[in-house]
Amino acid sequence: MQAGSRDRVNRRLIAILAADVVGYSRLMEADEAGTARMLREHRAAGEPLVAEHGGRIVKTTGDGVLIEFPSVVGAVQCAVALQNLMAQRNAGVPSEHRMEWRVGIHIGDILIEGDDIIGDGVNLAARLEGIADPGGICISEDAFRQVRGKIETEFRDGGEQALKNFARPVRVYRAQLASAPASAVPPAITLPLPDKPSLAVLPFTNMSGDPEQEFFADGIAEDIITTLARYPSLFVIARNSSFTYKGRAVDVKQVGHELGVRYLLEGSVRKAGNRIRVTSQLVETEAGNHVWAERYDRDLADIFALQDEITEAVTIAIAPAVADAERQRAVRRSPGSLDAWAAYQRGLWHFSRGTADDNALAEEFFQQAIDLDPGLAGGYAGLAYAQTRAAGMYGRRSLSEIENSTLALARRAVSHDGNDAEARTCFGEHLLMRRGDYQGALAEIESALAISPNLANAHGALGAVLMWSGQPGKGRAALEKSIRLDPRSPNLNLRLVDITISYYLSREYNAAVEAARRGIRAFPDHSNQYRWLAASLGQTGRTEEAGEMLKKAISMAPAAFDMFVRRRVPWHRPEDHAYMLDGLRKAGWRG
Repeated sequence: MQAGSRDRVNRRLIAILAADVVGYSRLMEADEAGTARMLREHRAAGEPLVAEHGGRIVKTTGDGVLIEFPSVVGAVQCAVALQNLMAQRNAGVPSEHRMEWRVGIHIGDILIEGDDIIGDGVNLAARLEGIADPGGICISEDAFRQVRGKIETEFRDGGEQALKNFARPVRVYRAQLASAPASAVPPAITLPLPDKPSLAVLPFTNMSGDPEQEFFADGIAEDIITTLARYPSLFVIARNSSFTYKGRAVDVKQVGHELGVRYLLEGSVRKAGNRIRVTSQLVETEAGNHVWAERYDRDLADIFALQDEITEAVTIAIAPAVADAERQRAVRRSPGSLDAWAAYQRGLWHFSRGTADDNALAEEFFQQAIDLDPGLAGGYAGLAYAQTRAAGMYGRRSLSEIENSTLALARRAVSHDGNDAEARTCFGEHLLMRRGDYQGALAEIESALAISPNLANAHGALGAVLMWSGQPGKGRAALEKSIRLDPRSPNLNLRLVDITISYYLSREYNAAVEAARRGIRAFPDHSNQYRWLAASLGQTGRTEEAGEMLKKAISMAPAAFDMFVRRRVPWHRPEDHAYMLDGLRKAGWRG
């Protein structure tokens, strides 16, 4: 009996508040002593508010703090009071010197270990803090249910967010704080309009009442994006970014600012038997005016003609702005089987979720699409990317296992449809990754951009090829354009690493350090940024910090460190690999 009591896990349900300072590394680099002093003063000023609302500071870690509350209402009220206080303390302070906090709150079951608390509830609060606005508060749906109608602060539905290490998306809510400083607006909503007509296609709503038809509605919007992206006189946001609004009630003006576009295309799909009804409308974001709307009733056999009808109607609707648009679309081969198209769309849906299990399901659906229609180019390209991710990100395949298969799949994609820009991009990327064939890769990617000038993935691939073939400055420009076209891409972490590398290879070490730190703030679990940060710091002579980053890069992903450092991957030129090693040795590496 006594032994059982000792082995019992101590748990309790509490509200967890996680907070940290935005841009702390930048502040420390600019003024280490002053920043440390300001942090102490901020914490001292906030401690009475924590006590007043019944909170207990569990621990502080660098610039972060973890606090527990018996009530989620108390936690949110404390967070609001803290943010109001910090806004007052920042009044009159230049923006580059402000110490702004971001806060995440969740209510959940946690484990007690002495004075510490651990568990998924703590991890979720930390993830919410990571996506909170500077000077803002982000809370989970569970926390929102507890405070709704009980406090004066209003909250905006932030939609479902995919959070790292959580299998299911989490719906979040953002506090509407009157005291939030101007800088609390995240960078994503300050994007300027491009110098050409700009458009985002939001995910179409599934009106069938059958959750299994979600992929069908997604596929309609996906194909419209693909076709519109072929117009060189349009600026079209990539699927990855526009689909972050899926399942959310949107404010068209807000979305227009967040994505930096003048127009939004919205729609719905209702599938019944062999008939389909699609409604679609084009909205001008600044004023909210409807530019065009239409409803289509068709047989499923006409689905591809329907997509072309909607695309043509949209371009005609904004004709004054796109009078010089290319009217002859590149020929696109439709799948021979609707079932193949459906399997392909399911594969894309799972692939976009970014988990190891979903990636495995994506492989299955892409293979199914190929089996049903061996001429479907997208199936081969999708399977090549999924196999690459299974090896490079999830360790479920070996690199030697996929070395030949992925290149063969990418080559078959192009052979089946030479006018598929995604297929040519895929082939170009795999020529680079598997063979180090810079010229061949460049030729394929340039062909992809000739077909689809707005294809964000192609611009990102172009940036990588240029950078690794000795043109880091030109490569960086292409990478930045890729991010602008797809600011919420699932490949954003890779693009940010490549930007860091482009600065390093250009011998712009301070810029490389800052780029790496930006990448780490956005993706703290991505080990490659730490390796390049260590090399960049080593080149600047900041050996102590460089050594810390080196240790972190190795401990986080020893297999990846071995692959990139102790061996040379095909796309690294010998001189670039040696130059990376030079920076790592200056950081303390002795391998």
